[in-house]
Amino acid sequence: MAKFDNLLAILWLLKARKRITAKQISDDLEIHIRTVYRYIDALCASGVPIVAESGHNGGYTLNKQFNEAHLFFSTKEQNALIHASKFAQKAGYPYSEDLQDAVDKLKRYTNEEQLNEINKHSSGLDVLNTPPDPKLNPILKEAESCIAEGYTLNIEYQTGYSTSKSIRNIDPFGLVYWIGKWYIVAFCHDRQEIRTFRADRIRQFYRTSEIFTRPTGFSARRFLLERLLPEQDNLLSIHIKGTPQVICDLCGHWLLGHTIAERSMEYVHLKINESAVLTYVPYFILQYGKSIHIIEPTLLKERLVEVTNELSAFYQQTLHEFQ
Repeated sequence: MAKFDNLLAILWLLKARKRITAKQISDDLEIHIRTVYRYIDALCASGVPIVAESGHNGGYTLNKQFNEAHLFFSTKEQNALIHASKFAQKAGYPYSEDLQDAVDKLKRYTNEEQLNEINKHSSGLDVLNTPPDPKLNPILKEAESCIAEGYTLNIEYQTGYSTSKSIRNIDPFGLVYWIGKWYIVAFCHDRQEIRTFRADRIRQFYRTSEIFTRPTGFSARRFLLERLLPEQDNLLSIHIKGTPQVICDLCGHWLLGHTIAERSMEYVHLKINESAVLTYVPYFILQYGKSIHIIEPTLLKERLVEVTNELSAFYQQTLHEFQ
C-alpha cells in the first residue's frame, strides 16, 4: 500500500475509533510500528490535530472538534457512492477496477456499525444490464485520457454494419453512455466537423503527438442528444389514445418522451418532425400493437399500414425458406 493510502487509512481509523494504539494501527495495516510513528508525525506536521496519550489506556485520538467535522462521508453518502458504483460497473465504466478498489477502501476503514449499515443497503439494490464488453476498456480509457489531456486519436473505424473501414484522426471532446453503448463525440479531421463514433466500432487506435483545445463550454451529451432527436421544424401533431399504463410507457420512450405537447392518463399529444414520422416513428409505435389508437394524422396511419404490409410480405416470402 502506498504511503498516501496508509496516511488516509490511519485517518480513517482515528475517525472511526475513539482511541487507537500504534500497535493496533500496525496490526490493522500490516506495517511496522516504527512506520506508524513516522506516519503519525507526518499527519501532525500537515496540521491534523492528533492527541497522543500515554499510559495503560493511552493511544491516539483526534481532537474532538476536528473529529466532529464532516471530514469523511456519512453513512448515507457512503451508501450513495456504493450504489452509484454498481450502476457505473454495469454500464462498462472503464475504470471499474479502480472504482471497486475505492469501494473496498471505503468499507475497510469504517467502523463495524457503519459497515453493517452499508452492507444492508448495498445488498438491497442491483442493476440488470447487458453484460459490458471488457474489450472496450482500452479504447475508453485512452479516449478519456486524450479528452483530459488534449491529444488527437488515430482510429480505424468500421462504419455502420458494413465491413468497410476507414482511418481517421479525431479530437475527442467527450464520452457519452447512451442506451447500452459508448459514444465518443469528436472533431473529425477528415470530415472537418464534429461527429459521433461508437466505441465498439473502433478496431484499432493510438494516441498521436498532435494537441488540440476542446471548445469552451462544449457538452458532448447535448451534442449527441441534438443529433438523436428529430428536427424542430415542419412539425406534425400526433394524437394517441391508450390505457394509462401504455401511455405512461410511451411517454417514457427515449425519443417520444422529448416530443410531448400535452398528456393525460389515457391520451398524449406529440409534435414530431414529418420526416421522422415517415421513417422511424412507425417502428416505435408498432411495438405497442393494438393497445394504442392513433387518432390522427392520417399520414401516420397510412405509413403504419405500409410498414406492416412490407413486414408481412417479407415474412410470407421467407416463411418456408428453411423448411
